[in-house]
Order: sequence, then structure tokens, then C-alpha cells
Amino acid sequence: MRVPLSWLREFVDVPASATGEDVLADLVRVGFEEEEVLGFELTGPIVVGEVREFVEEPQSNGKTIRWCQVDVGDAFGGVRGIVCGARNFFAGDKVVVTLPGAVLPGPFPIAARKTYGHVSDGMIASAKELGLGDEHSGILRLVDLGIDAPVGTDAIALLGLDDVAVDVNVTPDRGYALSIRGIAREYSHATGAAFRDPGAKVWGEVNLHDETAFAVAVEDDAPIRGRVGASEFVARIVRDVDPTKPTPPWMIARLTLAGIRSLGILIDITNYVMIELGQPIHGYDLDRLQGGITVRRAAAGETLQTLDGKTRTLHPEDLLITDASGPIGLAGVMGGGTTEMTDATRNVLIEAATFDTVTIARTARRHKLPSEASRRFERGVDPAIAFVAAARVAELMERYAGGTDTRAGGAINATRVDTMIELPRDFVSGLIGVDYTADEIVSSLEMIGATVRETAAGWVVAAPSWRPDLTDKWTLAEEVARITGYDRIPSVLPIPPAGRGFTAAQQGRRRVANALAAAGYVETPSFPFVAEADNRLHGSAGGGEVASVRLANPLDGQHPFLRRSLVPGLLQVAHRNVSRGLLDLALFESGVVFRPAIGQAYGTPFVPPLAVRPDAATLAELDAAIPPQPRHIAVLVTGNRVAKQPGAPAESFELLDVLDAVRTIAGAAGVRIDVSQTQRAALHPGRAGALSVDGVEVGYVGEVLPTVAAAADLPGRVYVAELDLDRVLDAARTVTAVTLSGYPAATQDVSLVVAEDVAAATLRDALVEGAGPLLEAVRLVDDYRGAGVPEGSKSLTFALRFRAPDRTLTAAEATEAKLAGVARAQERCGASIRD
Repeated sequence: MRVPLSWLREFVDVPASATGEDVLADLVRVGFEEEEVLGFELTGPIVVGEVREFVEEPQSNGKTIRWCQVDVGDAFGGVRGIVCGARNFFAGDKVVVTLPGAVLPGPFPIAARKTYGHVSDGMIASAKELGLGDEHSGILRLVDLGIDAPVGTDAIALLGLDDVAVDVNVTPDRGYALSIRGIAREYSHATGAAFRDPGAKVWGEVNLHDETAFAVAVEDDAPIRGRVGASEFVARIVRDVDPTKPTPPWMIARLTLAGIRSLGILIDITNYVMIELGQPIHGYDLDRLQGGITVRRAAAGETLQTLDGKTRTLHPEDLLITDASGPIGLAGVMGGGTTEMTDATRNVLIEAATFDTVTIARTARRHKLPSEASRRFERGVDPAIAFVAAARVAELMERYAGGTDTRAGGAINATRVDTMIELPRDFVSGLIGVDYTADEIVSSLEMIGATVRETAAGWVVAAPSWRPDLTDKWTLAEEVARITGYDRIPSVLPIPPAGRGFTAAQQGRRRVANALAAAGYVETPSFPFVAEADNRLHGSAGGGEVASVRLANPLDGQHPFLRRSLVPGLLQVAHRNVSRGLLDLALFESGVVFRPAIGQAYGTPFVPPLAVRPDAATLAELDAAIPPQPRHIAVLVTGNRVAKQPGAPAESFELLDVLDAVRTIAGAAGVRIDVSQTQRAALHPGRAGALSVDGVEVGYVGEVLPTVAAAADLPGRVYVAELDLDRVLDAARTVTAVTLSGYPAATQDVSLVVAEDVAAATLRDALVEGAGPLLEAVRLVDDYRGAGVPEGSKSLTFALRFRAPDRTLTAAEATEAKLAGVARAQERCGASIRD
């Protein structure tokens, strides 16, 4: 919100010596964020001059310039010769002259310079060059502004260009501060300066019993959240306006500083009152209206041509302003082209209304039509200010546009019932941590405009009409803290309760991530948005149809789905790095994936109350309404594991390296992960493995298909692994420390012949189970297929280590345990000892 200081001083006593920085510092104390101080960035001398005469001189380039003699007053050298390219002025016109030494916005310094065969001793300025608007086709004539000032007068002060504005960031809950009225009140809170409320002025309301009364109706059969689209609507008629009258320069200057372009006296007045009071105003050409005004929702397929010239297809939730001809405006957002005020307008209908915040916010976003009006309506407009604002517009149109306020019109004004908020006596001090007195609490609330009534338990408070954000005792406590000063709140570090900290799952995820980072992998979080093809390829083993969550408003139209796998994101990260010359990569990511079940409907038709914590049943229902979102972890390697160096060749990443990453994850999680051969759509046949814990599959590992790697523009081989980290951590066992035996171990090997489709892990488990507690460790050391082994079979050799905790084992005891394991392997897997 940009606030010109001269405007602010009309409603609050800002010291004459206060700078923009001083005002910003005061507003920061009551909770605003400062942005900057703005001005017209002009320095003089810039004065009023009179064109005495000029000579038109055609040039060889086809342009005609005017060699002018301009009187700028004796104090500034009298008559000066100035070259001007504009042709919209006449001898005798008074203009704005920037003399040598002046600086215009840009910065653009002015100096005497030779041009077109003359020494131009200054410049005649246009409105754009002065920062007063976008008009630059001709110079600024003071007669067009209704100004007649003596030659030599300081034009900066005359046009209000010596004013500055402070820009403050207004949070969404404080919509009342999007006005001079609101900022003036807050400055008063911060400094104690006297505040004069422009909304408290007594005006004559519209005469609804006059024979010229205007018909107004609200027909809303589809309210949002039980609230009708328009609760207040004031229409006031001003007749016999002259839209060609000039906007006063001080008004143009204030609007410009406030960030609004001058568009003619009628529209300028409506914008001026909007900035002043915070009430958006719309003006209609009364003679182009057909019948009365009705506020209603749009019908399906209905269209409206808005002021920007675009025809928009409306949504049934859109709130419309209509007359007998149909829609004439999007309520609270933008008017229609059929009834807009033009230079031919003679009679004006002023509209000041209060529209539903949610309706306006949705309409503005739906049609991509953000406006100053919708910005205020979606935050909440003071419902008690509509009559005042309409009367203020009528007053200004009488004064500056020559109109006549008929005080006729129509109005709908809903009965406002104040919400009474109970504020316990000790609540504010207990919440904020400051020992406030009762007088401080009451005076702070009364200062912001609330009505406070004392009770036995504390107070009952009615919030002012312009503060819809004050809804409960917590928001009232915040106001007390804000008004009395945030600097009074002590800085005390909270003492964490005993026994709190990371959950077991959080600790496990951190251990895994730290272990991978320590192993040389780089964590690369990515956006969870993918294309449907990515979910089909990587989100299931077979690569067929899968259920995916589609976003209603995706950031990228080519990636509208939530990921089912982390691998597509890692492939994108790898591609981005390779394209920048980083070819050797070891990456990992931990994050949630979204895996809805096919045919399962998700979503909930209700929203629980936000003021209280939902009970367990409500939370369970909400959890059931969203698709499963397990946390996965994935790794990717490509390029060289060891770079080429003198005396040693480069060593490329292999499948064993990503298997080592899986073992690192298993070790950090405290589980044993088994690998068995599998097939997946995105992985190379024969180089893909299923990862399982206790017989439950938790992920996969393998080499990415060359076609998939090539589609990601990745050279060479790419290896990946992905695990369901939640399942892995859920399977983690408590590790029990055992006493180390001081007795020597007995080692033996055994080679077993089994069918090729028997997994080594299954055979190992059978050996361990049969060998019993004496078997301390088992390790696969060889996988042989060839001569001496039957067709369709393989020979797996395991190194076994036996040890007893209380004695030295004999060879016979070790052999007996080994044979017991072989027997169990034969029973379960059909294994036989290789000859």
C-alpha cells in the first residue's frame, strides 16, 4: 500500500518535519513491513513558463520542430529560446519548463544543448517526463489542468510533485490498511497522534422514497458458506457531470504516488475514494443502464464483455451485476463495457457495495483478473462505509466534475450483528508472557475501535466493523501485544519437555541419509511432479496402467501428475548435471511418493472445524481420504567411480556399486536386505534385482534400460536402486549385543548344486536354519555354471564359520553342523553337495 504523506496528514497529525523513513519506522512498530519511500525524483529549477511565440522549422529528416521563445520570469532569466518537437500548444499557453540544472525521473539531467541549429536553453515538459502519467505525445498545458499561475512559479509545488509516499506491505488479514483511512489510524496507534476518521463524517443518505429512486435487488440462491454474495449495496445518482473537466493536479499526483494512473476526472474520483476510504467504487453511465440493478450468480454458459474488451465465459459461482439487458459487470472485480463511463457520460450511477470475500477471490483468480478492487474485497471491506464512500464520490463529482448530487438512488443494507468475543481476564498475559494491566488491555482494544464491556470473568469485546480478522480471544490478545509494543515481549528460550525428540522413524531416516552421504552420495531433492508416462514406466514392475494423482492446477502442464517413483526425478537431476559437464554422479533422494490404488476413490466431502483439534475418528477419516504416501529412498550412479589418473585407468560405476549403496542403507536401518533376480519395465533384462526384507519385497535394483537412459540424454550406463524406506525401517529389529567368544573359529566350505531358479538367499537361509547356533557367519563366495554341473543347475559355494562361546570346537562338531545345514537345504531347496 503506497501512502502519500500529504494525504496521510489530512487524517492524522504527522509532524511537518517527519520524513518518509520516520513514518515507516513508526508503522513498523505496529506490525507493518516497510518496503520503500517513493517520490517523483525531481529536482528544480522547474517553473511555469509562458510561450510568447514560436517558429516552425521543417527538418531534412521530415520532422518539424518549433523554435520557441518562452518567458520563465525575471528570476530565471526572462525569455529563453527552447527547441520543442511537440505541436499541441499555442502562443500564450502556460507550460512547465525544466531549466538547465534540473533533473527529471530517469535520472535525466537537463542542460543547455545545441540541437537543430539552435541552443535549447531548457525543455518544455510532458506529463510523462514529469512522472504524472503515460501521456507523452504532447507537452503539458496548464490550461488543460485548470491552472493559471504566474510565470516563474515553482511547478514542482504547484503540481504536487514535492510529495512522497511510503510503501508498506499489508498482510492479507489486515485489509482495512489498504486505505489512507486505515494507515492513518495505525499511525495514530503507533505515535499517539490525533486521528480524524474520514468514515465518521455525517452525510445525507440516499433518499429511497424519492420518485427518482433507483431499484436495487440481490438474488443469490447459491450462497458460499451460507453467506450471500452482496450484503450491502448503495447506488447514488449524480447528474449533469462534465467528464472532460481536468483532474486537479494534486489528485493526479496523489493517485500517481499511490500507483494508479489518471484516466479522467470521473474514474479518478472513484479511484481516489477507494484509496482514501478502502471502499472500491464503480461508476456506471446511468443513461446506458436498462432498468434497475440486480446482483445475482451467473448462469452456466453466460458471457460478459469486461472493460478490457475481452468476452469471458462465466462460472455459476461468479457474482454478477446485471440490468434488464443482462450482465453488466463482474461484481467486485471489473465492470462491463456496455455501461462504462466515457467522455459522453452526463449522468452517473455510483455503486458502493460489500461483496463476499471468498466469491470475489475465486472470481478474480478464475478469470485471471486481479484488480485494486478485488484485492480489497477479498480481504474484507468495512460494511459500514458504503454510504459514506458513495456520498464522498458524489461530493467530489459535484466539486470537480460540475455534477449535481441528487441524493437519489437505491440501497440494500443488511442488519449487522456484532460478534461478541469473551476475553478472560488473565488470558492475554498468560498467552503473550507480559504482565498487562486491565487498563492496558481495555485501552488497547478501545484504541483499535472495539467496544469493551467488563464482566465478572473478564471482558466481552465487539470488534469494529472494519476488522473482520478479529474473531476470537487469540486475535484480541495479538492486538493488545501489537498496540502496547512487541518490544515488551521477553525473549525466553522454551525449555523442551523431557523425553521428546525425533521419533524412531525420523531417527532411522536420518541415519540412512547420513550413511549415504558419508559413502559419497549427494542428496538432490526434486519436485514431485512427473508425466503420466514416467509413472507407468517407473511406478510399477510391469510398466502398464497405474493409478496416479493428477493435480488440478499443475505448475507445468507437461508434468501434471504426482510421482509414484523417485527415479524420474533422479534421471532429470542427472541429465541437468551431465548437460553442464558433470559426468560422474552418485545421487540419492529421500521423499514421499503417491500410490493410489486402481479403482479406489479418494477425497472427503467435509472440512473439519479449524478452531479445535479433530478427534481421532475425524483424523482417521481424513487419513483414509488421501492416497497412500510412503516414503521411498532411491540412488543413482553413472559415469566413473574413480577418475582416470596417471598410471591408473578410470573405473566405471558398476551394478556392484549400487548394490553396495543398498547394503549401506540396510546397515544404517538395521536390517538384512536380500537380492533376487527380477524384471522391471525400466531396467535391463538380466540386470535387475528385487530387494526384500524377511521375504517381503521392499524395492528393486538394476541397470536402467539403454533406451530409457538415452531418452534422458545420459551417456553410458546408469544404475539405480529404490526402496520403500518406511517398510525397511518398520522391519528393523532391536540389535542385541552378544559376548565375543575368546575361542577359535572353525571354517569350512560347502558347494551345493541347485536349480538355476533357486535364489542364493533362499539357500543361505536354509543352511543357517539347519546349522543351528554354532554357525557364526555364512558368505556366498562362488556361483559356478558349466562343466561338471547339470544343465539348468548351478553350483553355489558358501564359506561357513563356526564358533562356540564356551569351548573350542572340534572338526567333527563343525562338520556335523554343516551337514545339518546341508540336510535342511536339501529338504527345502533340493540341494545336493557338489562332487
